[in-house]
Amino acid sequence: MDSKKNILLLTTGGTIASLAGEDGLAPHRSAVMERELKQLETYYNITVHDVMCLDSSNIGAEEWQLIARSVFRHRQGFDGIVISHGTDTMAYSASAVTFMLPNIDLPVVFTGSQLPLSDILSDGPDNLRTAFAMAASGRPGVFLAFDRKVMLGCRAVKVRASGFSAFESVNARYAGTVSNRGLVLNEKILRAPSGTPELHPDISKSVFLLKLTPGMDPAIFDTLSAMGYKGIVIEAFGLGGINVLSQELKSIRRCVEKGISVVVTTQCLYDSSDLQVYQVGHKLLSMGVIQGRDMTTEAAMTKLMWGLGQGMDPEKIAALFENNLAGEVTL
Repeated sequence: MDSKKNILLLTTGGTIASLAGEDGLAPHRSAVMERELKQLETYYNITVHDVMCLDSSNIGAEEWQLIARSVFRHRQGFDGIVISHGTDTMAYSASAVTFMLPNIDLPVVFTGSQLPLSDILSDGPDNLRTAFAMAASGRPGVFLAFDRKVMLGCRAVKVRASGFSAFESVNARYAGTVSNRGLVLNEKILRAPSGTPELHPDISKSVFLLKLTPGMDPAIFDTLSAMGYKGIVIEAFGLGGINVLSQELKSIRRCVEKGISVVVTTQCLYDSSDLQVYQVGHKLLSMGVIQGRDMTTEAAMTKLMWGLGQGMDPEKIAALFENNLAGEVTL
């Protein structure tokens, strides 16, 4: 009897699958990937499905939907799924797919590399091994595996452009780490499904991410409203600070009154926005602005995009952000 786990690999391109060309590195399914998979087949039964072949800078909402649909459609008969992906937007993809696949009933693990598999010093083989181990763990959820660490897909952030420890789990412990004991899982982070697996891939692209800067013209909010945006994520200062001496508060109020969902997070990578601390925060809350708390920017963006995609009105969006769906926020 074959005791090896059945793992599906969904490929999307990225550095891990890139080869050098006249214009630099470009994604390309090559024999190098086949070589690495041949070694992994000693431990797993592997099926490969090519979803797309793109630099991750070119992956957006439509591609997230394609990935989520591929996971949901092909999951039957597999113990886990690995998704090879470029690193630049992997945190966005992993977060979006988390919300699109509520109660997913098997491990779905994103991974990639900072050096192509064709490079002898590539970090790709190690990342693939970690991802496959997590996919075979039997612990459902959407994860990101990199540099011998496994994190929730909705907590991962790319923090280095070229270093091998490219991703960190922000405001949440790792779901697992690789040590001399193998893959060690953190039971406090892992969540059991609370219902039947579902696919809800609809998502709105009418969300804008705005990073506040000192002296910024508050007319930007009226411009975003006129452009038809339905949601705005504001990366504010510190705990959620906004310039109350300018017209920013009035501009934000007008957006909220027009039915635009406004979520405030912090520019600080770690810790949480907290609109309960300062006077400006209380003013924002009284206007109907939504707290992002300790969510990553990627999670706040994709959660808002997903909620709007489900047809939620501002009241339901506000209620959505009061719920922890997949470990993305500490309430």
